[in-house]
Amino acid sequence: MATNTDIRPGRHVIYNLHVHLVFVTKYRREVFNDEMLTRCEEIMRSVCKDFEADLIEFNGEEDHVHLLVHYPPKVALSNLVNSLKGVSSRYLRAEFTGRINRTTMHDRFWSGSYFAGSCGGAPLEIVKQYIEQQKRPS
Repeated sequence: MATNTDIRPGRHVIYNLHVHLVFVTKYRREVFNDEMLTRCEEIMRSVCKDFEADLIEFNGEEDHVHLLVHYPPKVALSNLVNSLKGVSSRYLRAEFTGRINRTTMHDRFWSGSYFAGSCGGAPLEIVKQYIEQQKRPS
């Protein structure tokens, strides 16, 4: 359930937008260790801040990461994703050259695809019922 702190004001909008993102490494290579996941979280938290978004939750395994991001409506989700993947790829490849075999990953860190799922608020069926029950003007 959304709390009052999840609802944010903008200049012409009040919003509560959350997205669950999943990024997979190229060819699902198992490159992440705890140190890399910690650094990846730091990088992604910084990128989110640049977009005036908040990285609410982050975790991952050897070949993928999950993010829960609270973002403003002025942000195009595809732009945020491109920055998250691009910036983290550059930093991680530069800082962890011993763990990342650039040849086997064809000089790419992340897969070109990703998962994005909207989340938060009431279930869709409840929202649908609420809208259906609104009174129409006579």
